[in-house]
Amino acid sequence: MFRLLSLIITALALSIGSASAHDEEPTKESCDAAVAEARALAAGLPADDVARYFAERHIQQALVEAGNGEFDDCVEKAEQAVFEVRERPHSLKPGERLNILRADEIPSR
Repeated sequence: MFRLLSLIITALALSIGSASAHDEEPTKESCDAAVAEARALAAGLPADDVARYFAERHIQQALVEAGNGEFDDCVEKAEQAVFEVRERPHSLKPGERLNILRADEIPSR
């Protein structure tokens, strides 16, 4: 009985310790690591792949957030980039292409 109780207490202590490790605020290092992972995954896709395009936009936003000192948002945007590459929620039908306008262009109607 005492052994079972000590095992339960040990398991609870370990679970509380691991939960608090996940609750810590992200740091610049964790942001840099997340961005590096996302970049590596995005670089593995063809340059004209729509998933790569969206992943690169998420990576750019992650770097903006990091520059503002918002490392939690940086990690979140990098995770969105990884999701974009792995899950590919955006896709184009055969023959379709993504029409990307420059900032000074006006869309045609």
